[in-house]
Amino acid sequence: MAMGAAHDAARRTQFQQLIDAHRKIVFKVANTYARTPEDRADLAQEIVAQGWRAFARYEDARAFSTWLYRIALNVAISHLRSAELRNRHAVALDEDLHDVADERSGDAEQDERMRLLRRFIDALDPLNRALLLLYLEDKSYREIADVLGISETNVATKISRLKQRIRTDMGDGATNR
Repeated sequence: MAMGAAHDAARRTQFQQLIDAHRKIVFKVANTYARTPEDRADLAQEIVAQGWRAFARYEDARAFSTWLYRIALNVAISHLRSAELRNRHAVALDEDLHDVADERSGDAEQDERMRLLRRFIDALDPLNRALLLLYLEDKSYREIADVLGISETNVATKISRLKQRIRTDMGDGATNR
């Protein structure tokens, strides 16, 4: 019995060390899929909890970051879908009629572009949002394909289409990458 407890403690320690080393992934996904600080914290906590539940099936031969991205994105997409169901019956805040906290940088043009980009990202379906997040993280097409479970060719096609949509929606200067 003591061996089983020691093994469990070692696995918990290993998981905690891996999560600590890759915590940016959890926060990037949570920030991409949740808007309020409370929702981001809840989503980050759920990602770690689901990661722990699935950790017994993690294979050391696979990159932990890829495995964690897949878990985080699946949890985030599920979270987004359940939030959409809850929000169907909610009335949206009209920012033109109410005072809203604003984190402006002082550069009106940049603030407007960031607002447009955030609106663009919010309007994306979950797969394209995940694709854009991974692309902006400078992940290779192979890594993106592995995380999302699609082919590299499909990744390249979807990224090309996303870039074109950004150019169209935000103007030609939006993406020079």
